[in-house]
Amino acid sequence: MARILLTAGPTRAYIDEVRYLTNASSGRMARAIAQAALARGHQVTIVSGPVAVRYPARARVIPVVTTAEMLAAAIDELPRADGVIAAAAPCDFEPDRPVAGKIPRTAAGLSLKLRATTDVIATLASRVKRRPAGQRRATWCVAFALEPGADKARACAKVTAKQCDLIVVNDLAALESTKNAVAVYDADHELVGEKRGTKPAVASWLIRLIEQRLMGG
Repeated sequence: MARILLTAGPTRAYIDEVRYLTNASSGRMARAIAQAALARGHQVTIVSGPVAVRYPARARVIPVVTTAEMLAAAIDELPRADGVIAAAAPCDFEPDRPVAGKIPRTAAGLSLKLRATTDVIATLASRVKRRPAGQRRATWCVAFALEPGADKARACAKVTAKQCDLIVVNDLAALESTKNAVAVYDADHELVGEKRGTKPAVASWLIRLIEQRLMGG
């Protein structure tokens, strides 16, 4: 049995107190992963951005809104986890200077200066890799990568840059869909498996793959 820390859903980057940038993430895949992990006897803590889906009652859910909040909550939970599955779609950019109140509409329109947010999974993975010997803490990280055409090169570049053990790449067709098609690559950029089907079917297959590859199952 493993204690799994799962990030889920989108985050928001506020332009003002009314408007925000976000990513298209329904939380359906994360919910399916949580259900599959619980069915296999694992414990699941979900750090989730705003979603409409309901997560399993047996999962512990920590709601967040912004990327910074997701990162802070995940870091706080990391010492109690055996592994991390980063299925969230955090907002990669945020306004350089959010505005208090509501920006009035003008005929001239609006220009935004954006800055990159802190990479959630890369930060978590770096903390796992720096784990002191003998200290109880997460020992593996699995990341998701949504890439046009499920691009292998971009996914493999991410698994290296983020220092993850596995990366799960899927195509933009997974957005708002009940189905998914994934390919999983390891840190050496080797394909370790592919699965197509409903999100629950893909999630069940993925949890078993993680058990075999990373949990010694």
